[in-house]
Amino acid sequence: MAKPVLLVVMDGVGFSKTGLGDAVTLANTPTLDWLLKNCPTTRLKAHGDAVGLPSDDDMGNSEVGHNALGCGQIYSQGAKLVNESIESGKMYGSEAWTEIIANCKDNGSTLHFIGLLSDGNVHSNIAHLFKMLEQAKAEGVKKARVHVLLDGRDVPATSAPIYIGQLEEFLAKLNDADFDGKIASGGGRMKVTMDRYQADWGMVELGWKTHVKGEGRQFASASEAIETYRAEIDGVIDQDLPAFVIAENGEPVGKIQDKDSVILYNFRGDRAIEISMAFDNDDFTQFDRGAKPDVCFAGMLQYDGDLKLPARFLVNPPEITNTLSEVLVAAGLNQYAVSETQKYGHVTYFWNGNKSEKFSEELETFNEIPSDKVSFDERPWMKSAEITDDVIEAIKSKKYDFIRCNFPNGDMVGHTGSLDATIVGVESVDLGLARLMKVCDEYGVTLLVTADHGNADEMLEKNKKGDVQVRTAHSLNPVPFIIYDKDVAYTIKDGNYGLANVAPTVVKMFGLTAPDCWEDSMI
Repeated sequence: MAKPVLLVVMDGVGFSKTGLGDAVTLANTPTLDWLLKNCPTTRLKAHGDAVGLPSDDDMGNSEVGHNALGCGQIYSQGAKLVNESIESGKMYGSEAWTEIIANCKDNGSTLHFIGLLSDGNVHSNIAHLFKMLEQAKAEGVKKARVHVLLDGRDVPATSAPIYIGQLEEFLAKLNDADFDGKIASGGGRMKVTMDRYQADWGMVELGWKTHVKGEGRQFASASEAIETYRAEIDGVIDQDLPAFVIAENGEPVGKIQDKDSVILYNFRGDRAIEISMAFDNDDFTQFDRGAKPDVCFAGMLQYDGDLKLPARFLVNPPEITNTLSEVLVAAGLNQYAVSETQKYGHVTYFWNGNKSEKFSEELETFNEIPSDKVSFDERPWMKSAEITDDVIEAIKSKKYDFIRCNFPNGDMVGHTGSLDATIVGVESVDLGLARLMKVCDEYGVTLLVTADHGNADEMLEKNKKGDVQVRTAHSLNPVPFIIYDKDVAYTIKDGNYGLANVAPTVVKMFGLTAPDCWEDSMI
């Protein structure tokens, strides 16, 4: 019998190239330091083409990272997938796009766009919005409204005015006697609309009231809203800006009404699912929507293939098959996956190829530890102790062959921009690793340690003027892969590896044969 394997994903922990705001190095991490010095280790590419994104200028993210970790292959993802569909014209020939446009033309109604306004290429890309606005006008749509969610997380923390300026300038050029396009509402992504894993339905309800009902504090423009909130709230960054509604003569310029069409242009699924449920589900009960407008709604992608959500979508998602979970289930091996709410879907849904359902109810066990509903810089240890406790119990049960867990601290605390808090978060994960090593020794478990992308390793950056500023986005840095086993002397082969090489390595440890479509094992 092969030994059990524990895979620990230290979310957002990479190797800094610049040394700027490197919370990983600044943290006291005796366990990680020892592992890197004394164990077989290599550095994995976790961005760009290694995870199916368009270019090496594109930072990785937790979703594509866990897809790659969980399937041993590289699929075209997110922006790349949408880029290909737009460039080929395939998206504009889709049934969903045809219905969206026809609905507006037949009813003389408004086409609404909701999404993250940036070029971060993690949840969305402003270029996709521009392309769709141009195409909608060319196909005869007369009126469009944009509901902007401000980023400051995958792009510089206070860069919203840049993107608002680009959109305002684009609409000004597009507008004429036959077309009327305006920004209608908005707010920071961590305050409005973009909740995930049903952690805070209040965010989604606020988004519904803001975008659909046109309820909220009114401003003459999005630029005015940002400037006003910056003046009123000391140190506020884009992702935390309150909701706003654009109005003329006291009336919202873009409420969503019966017979309108709505496109949610985010391509990443986790923070798009809940607002899609609010638009798509007739039996929705998470909050009172009031009189729900009868609209034609589509997502950029289908965000959950098992839930068929949304029913209408513009671009087909990658059809991920031959995942690690499928291989292990076929071999009759028991699996256990755990994290807290913020990353629970990453070790389950994304890990299993964007599928909510298990491949085997008997052989797969998932456990979600509820996250605290506080700002992560206020409690940077998050649920690291509870996750560690849970994994230890899973090991001691001797039931599971493969256990995987995710410690979200490096990513979620890193996104707050607080270097001091992120150092504490990284140290909390290191304490968990120390405890896990002892139990792995006692119960004969092979421990693998890696990450899905960088973040905590680069929390400061230089702007174009050479000034150092806070960075809240993921980094382009490589991440660790470490093998710890007190009984077996593993050797990592020379090579250039990425996240997709982890699954083949796990399969080889179990003595199983990897699918032909997989990347190579590292051992």
